[in-house]
Amino acid sequence: MLKIASKSNIINQQANENSSLDTGFNDQDEMKTGQLQLMTIREASEWASKFLKREIGTSNISYLIQYGKIKRYGDNGSTLVKINDLKNYYNSFHGIRELSWKRKLGSDLNWNLSFDHLREKDTTKHVHRLHPYKGKFIPQLVEYFLDSNTDNFKKEVYFKKGDIVLDPFCGSGTALVQANELGMQAIGIDVSSFNALVSNIKIDNYDLIALDHETQRITKELEKFIADSNTVIFEAKLAERLAIFNNKYFPSPEYKYRLEKGKINEEQYGNEKEREFLPICKKLISEYEIKLFQKKNENFLDKWYLQHVRSEIDFVFNLIRKISDVKIRNIVSVILSRTIRSCRATTHSDLATLIEPVTTTYYCVKHGKICKPLFSILNWWERYSQDTIARLNEFNNLRTDTNQICLTGDSRTIDIIQALEKCKPDFAKQVKSKKINGIFSSPPYVGLIDYHEQHAYAYDLFSFPRKDELEIGSLSKGAGREARLAYMNGIVDVLNNCKKYLVPDYNVFLVANDKCNLYPEIADKAGMQIVNQFKRPVLNRTEKDKGAYSEIIFHFKDKLNF
Repeated sequence: MLKIASKSNIINQQANENSSLDTGFNDQDEMKTGQLQLMTIREASEWASKFLKREIGTSNISYLIQYGKIKRYGDNGSTLVKINDLKNYYNSFHGIRELSWKRKLGSDLNWNLSFDHLREKDTTKHVHRLHPYKGKFIPQLVEYFLDSNTDNFKKEVYFKKGDIVLDPFCGSGTALVQANELGMQAIGIDVSSFNALVSNIKIDNYDLIALDHETQRITKELEKFIADSNTVIFEAKLAERLAIFNNKYFPSPEYKYRLEKGKINEEQYGNEKEREFLPICKKLISEYEIKLFQKKNENFLDKWYLQHVRSEIDFVFNLIRKISDVKIRNIVSVILSRTIRSCRATTHSDLATLIEPVTTTYYCVKHGKICKPLFSILNWWERYSQDTIARLNEFNNLRTDTNQICLTGDSRTIDIIQALEKCKPDFAKQVKSKKINGIFSSPPYVGLIDYHEQHAYAYDLFSFPRKDELEIGSLSKGAGREARLAYMNGIVDVLNNCKKYLVPDYNVFLVANDKCNLYPEIADKAGMQIVNQFKRPVLNRTEKDKGAYSEIIFHFKDKLNF
């Protein structure tokens, strides 16, 4: 019977001996370790940290088990993993990926900018995850170019504390938040009213006790509203039946482990079990007289929400409208927006794209079991309310006393000073006299995203004006020759308008995936020149395509002053 490795010095010795990521580990090596094959999750975490020369937490080991990357051993409540399983996993991925990506994308790939040592919780820290947003860059990328103290690989310093930074494609406000954290001033501009709301929400300061009071009050009112609903009883019964079914046919983590090893045809097996459970679901829908569809189908909220979910959304929204404190009302509105995004009638793997409304149970490729659409917003509302307060509190411990604001407007034509005078007159005077030191921004990519449409639910609910026609490079405009020309002219117009507010020796950094090679001409037409470019791998993308992918950070300077 195998014994468990339990002494940290043995773990350290094993990890140090094998930390070269040599893929030649074989059965003979495993026989040499003998009794050291199995470890607890904590011991595996210590071993992996030594092996990879960076911190690997217990949650990471648990993730590998949960998603079938490595096999779980042990019984009587104990969870053990095998050293060889961990080695094989890490050797097939870690370290090898850098070499593989450089072969595919070129040796000029700057792996320092991959930030591959970071966990997801680091790249979505504090307020950066207050609301989902497609196409945003990670905060560490902003830090790299803005902060003069945090990176040993940089040879130049572009910005310093107290400088003013501009993001003319502000999106969800990542650059504004990081500027605040670094002690810099920042101005964002976005044509989308909703984007501006989210950005300003993130960098504002709140009475968190008052916010907690309002969210709890709404939670209690929502609980009363649905207390006697057939839908609540139905959903509880459905969840109970699903748990029994999934435990039988999709046991975790055994099912995912067998999928990982190719022992199950997922599509065939998933479809078979989906059909098998569907009559159970339909019977419960009939028994509890659940109405799935709304009477109208005129807008996004009509089409993508089950009837009971829509009634809860309207109920909570009416409560929010009565909040007298504007700042509290705005942040609670964003909590509701985040909630309803997660409650659309679609599959868990389709939240970003939306194909067809889903009103019954289905096989979920994301979770590897039969899942159901949501019939109530209560759980997500509670979760996001608590999460928002925690994230705001975390950011409060980092924030600096500096100015940040996102202006709603078209970056091609907006008068920045005039717009600032309406909302931050003192900051307007500072910008007018001191001027802006540079730009850090990620312009839209050609024909990739419809920025208004991704938050269509919020525009419907809050009655924000939509300005889709002002989007640069939107998906609806395509990526053909005319679209590319319009895109190029749009970016040039933005730069020409914004550089009027910049210091002569400005630095402009634009993050782009320039497949069409437009940025050299963009720089030229804007009276700028590319003085450097940084090609970075983009890891941990949320899209289904996990292939090698890169983007370029273009560094522009003024032609006449360089």
